[in-house]
Amino acid sequence: MTELQQRVERAYSQIALAPATDPPFPIGRSLAEGLGYPATWLDTLPRCAVDAFCGVARVSLLADITAQDLVLDLGCGAGMDSLIAAQRGAKVVAADFSLAMLERGRQAAHQAGLDSQITFLHGPAQHLPLREGSVDVALVNGLFNLNPFREELFAELARVVRPGGRVFAAELILSQPLPARALTAANWFT
Repeated sequence: MTELQQRVERAYSQIALAPATDPPFPIGRSLAEGLGYPATWLDTLPRCAVDAFCGVARVSLLADITAQDLVLDLGCGAGMDSLIAAQRGAKVVAADFSLAMLERGRQAAHQAGLDSQITFLHGPAQHLPLREGSVDVALVNGLFNLNPFREELFAELARVVRPGGRVFAAELILSQPLPARALTAANWFT
């Protein structure tokens, strides 16, 4: 794991352990609602998943998911998108490199009664213990900027998503220099 990955893992694990501890960027329900997740969906999810949500878009709601699909939630965090995909009927593999986030996701899946539909995997996004072509749909909600191994990450997605499968990804892209508050947030990863 690179130094950057260690910093990111520490920061996201801190959010998983104590989401109310004034993180330097938006998280939780207010972020999710601001991104367009309807309150009716959020009300069906355990708070432990919603409170630590750190995504950048509502990929699990925009994705074309059927009950027959195997969905990979890559960089699943506390599992909010995994839970929504499971509520939509899919089997889900939720992968993250933060053990604390995975534990929060497992807790949420148990509270939601979705344990049997979601499998949680620990490890780096660029080395998944999945068979080639085994995934129907991949969800990636704000992971690319945080992983320095982007080429390997894209190659791994191409390996595990079946031919004709679908990838629904979202990421933040800068259109101008970061404001001072965001630079302070970037220092949070140090």
